[in-house]
Amino acid sequence: MDIRNLVKGNSMKIVVIGLGSMGKRRIRLIKEILPSAIIYGIDINPDRRSACEIEMNIKTTDSLSNIIDDGIDCAFVCTSPLSHSQIINHCLYMGLHVFTELNLITDGYDENTQIANEKNLVLFISSTFLYRAETRFIINQVHNADYPLNYIYHVGQYLPDWHPWEDYQNFFVGDKKTNGCREIFAIELPWLIEAFGPITNIQVQKGIMSDLKIDYCDNYIVIAEHQTGHKGVLAVDVVSRKAVRNFEVFGRELYIYWNGTPEGLYLYDFEIKRDNNINLYNNVYQIGNYSRFIVENAYLNEIKAFFSAINNEEQPIYDFKKDKEVLSLIDRIEA
Repeated sequence: MDIRNLVKGNSMKIVVIGLGSMGKRRIRLIKEILPSAIIYGIDINPDRRSACEIEMNIKTTDSLSNIIDDGIDCAFVCTSPLSHSQIINHCLYMGLHVFTELNLITDGYDENTQIANEKNLVLFISSTFLYRAETRFIINQVHNADYPLNYIYHVGQYLPDWHPWEDYQNFFVGDKKTNGCREIFAIELPWLIEAFGPITNIQVQKGIMSDLKIDYCDNYIVIAEHQTGHKGVLAVDVVSRKAVRNFEVFGRELYIYWNGTPEGLYLYDFEIKRDNNINLYNNVYQIGNYSRFIVENAYLNEIKAFFSAINNEEQPIYDFKKDKEVLSLIDRIEA
């Protein structure tokens, strides 16, 4: 699959809506995939527009209507989640393929899916961890196991450290509807379900253990039973002063440990009784001001998958139907 052989190739015209941290990430990675693509940025904040014009060397504006006559092919929706539905709807009606970041709420899912189908447009939702090399390895190992497995998974990070350059109360994770724990669940559950199967039963312990200025639970412990017979404990929080992503899966003939970093994946060898480090990367692409858990390779891979879907080369491995089911499960966890 050569992404450069897209129907419109490097002359593709792309608009990135929302020029915050995720918008800038998508622009940077799009440039790597399609160096000659024409990229426009949209943001109502003039400071963000000016910064992107200088840093990213792209044209920016405050409205899609200002550039739609330029023959835009697709849009990346990188604004805060509560605004996604309306923006996606607008892009689809204008005939654009759409890539959206996590939505966290299901507003407009049915309508937008129907429009995309009727107009034969790609409606692609991000699920970055399904494109992460370590999770793909774990998924394959679990699928090859014909015996019950248990897992323990803790994901946590102190909320003010998520975006230290801005007040968390002004960031969408401070909003109860799109809160930080909800985002973690939305990131992690798709790949856990892909690995272990649909979740049929949950038990939840939750509460508040910090003095953060938020109106939602800051920590959860979820016991999940999967349709396959596998079971797991998922601990999620926004209070851990050390950023953690610790995963352990164990069964009769399988033990895997992963600390969330590219170099931290281990498969236990029962014959020699030793943990073997699994190296899955030729090159690890990371940005200095992000956590060591953040690997740009996965973001790059899902952008490639979006372009491949536009080019009718492959179907997305995640979609709005699956995300609707995940968000419904998160609603149950939060209830």
